[in-house]
Amino acid sequence: MQNINYFKERWRIAVAGIIIQMLLGTVYGWSVFKSPLIAKHSWSGAECSMAFTLAIFFTGVAATLGGRFVDMAGARKMATIAAILFGVGTLIAGYADYIGNKLFFWFGYGVIAGIGNGLGYITPIAILVRWFPDKRGMITGLAVMGFGFGGALMGQIAPLLILNYGVTNTLYIMGITFLVVLLIAAQKMTNPPSGWKTIIAPKSEVDTGVDSSSVDFKTARTMYQFYLLWFVLFINVTAGIALISNLSPLAQAQLGLSAVSAGTLLFVASLFNGAGRIFWASLSDRIGRKSVFLLIFGTQIPVFVLLPMITSPILFGMLCCYILLCYGGGFATMPSFAADTFGPKNIGSIYGPILLSWGIAGVVGPMLMEYIKQVSNNFNTALFIAAGMLVIGFILTLLYRKPLAIKRVP
Repeated sequence: MQNINYFKERWRIAVAGIIIQMLLGTVYGWSVFKSPLIAKHSWSGAECSMAFTLAIFFTGVAATLGGRFVDMAGARKMATIAAILFGVGTLIAGYADYIGNKLFFWFGYGVIAGIGNGLGYITPIAILVRWFPDKRGMITGLAVMGFGFGGALMGQIAPLLILNYGVTNTLYIMGITFLVVLLIAAQKMTNPPSGWKTIIAPKSEVDTGVDSSSVDFKTARTMYQFYLLWFVLFINVTAGIALISNLSPLAQAQLGLSAVSAGTLLFVASLFNGAGRIFWASLSDRIGRKSVFLLIFGTQIPVFVLLPMITSPILFGMLCCYILLCYGGGFATMPSFAADTFGPKNIGSIYGPILLSWGIAGVVGPMLMEYIKQVSNNFNTALFIAAGMLVIGFILTLLYRKPLAIKRVP
């Protein structure tokens, strides 16, 4: 294949990567399943949320380790494994719903599909930054934006499928769709040819070689900035995912919306989850990563405080959309924040452990909401606690200072 064909091929790979991310991102539409499962099986809210909690936890853990596996096993093989796990896990969840076994449901949707999600999440990102050394920020923003839009896809389609075909058949339909489409897209996940960076990258990047200001993970973990960034991401994800995991039942309980209307709200809010990944990442190139996180935390605090008091569906929807805008923005800005702090050479091995905060937040956020709901019969206190966590995040961000003199990797 000639070089000119590689230029076209990388965009085909980019489209396939975005499709993979979008289907995997349907996990963010989980809340549309929650009320139907409660009504069908009399499972508690906490029992239903456990499936989502496990899915996010194993997504975070698998994504943390997946970067190394991509290099060891190959991108196409890793994406294929991810497709099988995610599709089969969803099918298992459908069968578990059919027989009414919540443990099997947790295993399928939470563990199997969650691992597939994490492996599939990291693979396109690792591949696309190699195909687009001249457009790394733009291409990673597009990829993670696709993941954010996945919740919009699920929030719009799933309520209609559930209404017409039931939960079991909806999960079967989606499991088969995930399996087929992800397997097709996975075959496009290949590394660029040898010397591709020299062909495509700007001359300044080729000439400089390895960035001399990079540190390795061993050095990074001795720096307070590593733990500060970990907690900054953890706090933003915990607050956002607490809302995402319960958005549909919260809207139905607080506003009296129907399941379909609540699904539409989830669809619109998920669009902002995706858009926030481009908006905040682009803004951070202009005003800095620290300033962006100060805005993300500072502006969300009053939103979480006001949300339980809102009775207008329009205003409620606007506030939820803004929270998801900030949620997505945190994901898109943190990789650059970490690269600015530790340098780009070893960012995979450094950012992976930071990304583990996503998995842990996926446990804390939903479980916090469910516990507060059980003891108080509403979500209000949980939203106030989330506001308090955002205050802590704001303070931590204020304490951040870029390293001045540290031992560098030669």
